[in-house]
Amino acid sequence: MKRTVSRLVAIHDLSGFGRTSLSVVIPILSTMGVQVCSLPTAVLSTHTGGFEGYSFVDLTDSMEEFISHWKKLEIEFDCIYSGFLGSPRQIDIISRFIDDFSANDPLVVVDPVLGDNGKLYDTMDSRMVEKMNELVNKADLITPNFTEAALLLDEPYNPKIDEKEVKDWLVRLSEKGPRVVIITSVPVSPESKNTSVIAFNREDGRFWKVGCVYFPAHFPGTGDAFTSVIIGSLLQGDSLPVALDRGVQFITAAIRASYGYEYPEREGVLLERVLGNLSLPVLASSYELLE
Repeated sequence: MKRTVSRLVAIHDLSGFGRTSLSVVIPILSTMGVQVCSLPTAVLSTHTGGFEGYSFVDLTDSMEEFISHWKKLEIEFDCIYSGFLGSPRQIDIISRFIDDFSANDPLVVVDPVLGDNGKLYDTMDSRMVEKMNELVNKADLITPNFTEAALLLDEPYNPKIDEKEVKDWLVRLSEKGPRVVIITSVPVSPESKNTSVIAFNREDGRFWKVGCVYFPAHFPGTGDAFTSVIIGSLLQGDSLPVALDRGVQFITAAIRASYGYEYPEREGVLLERVLGNLSLPVLASSYELLE
């Protein structure tokens, strides 16, 4: 039976407070007409970016119980989407999950959360990088930030990288398995704090770029939101460059809507003020085709 709406499984942690992970994945994709089925990896009182003393419940064992029940129900998904994973064992579980739920050829998206600003997150190590590379091998699309791309390729973090080398990184990441690679937070130049999003589609050999305006602020969860918009856009039938454009425009609008208010940035962007933007038609596109 054909489904009325696309169905996606989101494999992320859930924070009781703070706009990250499932707290942003669910409202964004629901607004874009996608049914989100949650496979939580952990439950936290708050997310880990800027909060201390948070409560943490590891759901690794429960994940396997969830999956076992879904197998019995013969549930199918149009997309499998993983984000932050807390251990090599969780990566192994998701790897098996992809194998077991791929009969209908779902879109497999891996956001390989490992680090930022040139270094690993405190909860990550070289073993996690190695295991994440194994998971990337099973993906159709990956969305590493610039730091994570360097880690996956075992390359030095170089903010002075040129566009030609970024394209080489994209091709090499695609050779690991995914047909589409999107690198976020790519430095534009040593003189500018602006960044860009650059993508490669192996099927047609084309590279796409969308520029991002710099704001002197850091809001956790924007990476989760960006990847969610990309997925929702693709499931709606948009092309890759249009999906990139929608993702960048949405995050830019969310930051603009939040930046003028005086509240703790660690709470994340004011998502509630911009969710309606996802229902608007694509009015303008700023993507570039790279030669």
